[in-house]
Amino acid sequence: MGFPERTAFFKGNGYMKKLYSNKLTTFLFLLPALILFIGILVAPIFMSGYYSLFDWKGYGPKTFIGLDNYKELFTSENIGFMKAFGNACLLAVLSVLLQLPLALFLALLLGSGRKGERGFLSIYFMPVLISTVVIGQLWLKIYNPSYGVLNVALRALGLDNLTRLWLGDEKTALWAAFVPTLWQYVGYHMLLLYAGIKSVPPEYREAAMIDGANESQVNRFIVLPYIKPILRISTIFAVTGSFKSFDLIYVLTNGGPNHSTEVPSTLMISMLFLRNRYGMGSAIAFVLILLCFAAALIINFIFKEREGKPKCKTETE
Repeated sequence: MGFPERTAFFKGNGYMKKLYSNKLTTFLFLLPALILFIGILVAPIFMSGYYSLFDWKGYGPKTFIGLDNYKELFTSENIGFMKAFGNACLLAVLSVLLQLPLALFLALLLGSGRKGERGFLSIYFMPVLISTVVIGQLWLKIYNPSYGVLNVALRALGLDNLTRLWLGDEKTALWAAFVPTLWQYVGYHMLLLYAGIKSVPPEYREAAMIDGANESQVNRFIVLPYIKPILRISTIFAVTGSFKSFDLIYVLTNGGPNHSTEVPSTLMISMLFLRNRYGMGSAIAFVLILLCFAAALIINFIFKEREGKPKCKTETE
């Protein structure tokens, strides 16, 4: 049975016309942002995929070669993509196993209401605010073999045999370049996690403390499950940021010595601007985009799997 009075009211007052008018207004307001999103993000992705199918120097005629750039990318040792990808994967592993736990430890320490937490928060976050070029120059001075703080300190302690040409030795250059990369963004992840910890309702903590839980148990059973979405976001940022790392490694080593610190982004720049292989550089860019998307999807799936595991039934159940 219908409601003729309500239907007549909607029709008579132009309800549907007003509804469509509101949708049109919303679309018009969103249109500039949509155009920018397509022009700045979506279109370059498709253009990179398009150019990767050609043998092109960035100027002049293009020669269609299909997937040959991708075949060469994954099979040719002259390109060195697999080594660069391996370095990026190592940086991602270090970010997840070292950077995030350290950031979480600092966030838990400051989030528990320590004295001077605002000051320490600013100090730990400061490297994120400093220009990457400045940080690169700072660590170049630290690693300098003659007057660098690191070698000077080792000599002062009588450990002359441990002094190295840190950024010039293939055995140590990779780790030496990764240390400032990891150090720079500890404060960034710490701030994200700190904000999540501060959003935990205080009554949860109080109830756990009343039940006899200590601080470590509160953090394990109350805080960490509560901030799991933020942990997921931080993990995605850490892994995809490692795959995209460029500026700090470029300033410190430019991929050297002998490509020992090469990562996909530095290899892409080399292909585009030094070797004039625009098609190959576009192929690296497109693969890098796919890797970042795949990493984000896998991390989301892992966190959802853990959240979806059935909990143990209690005795009352």
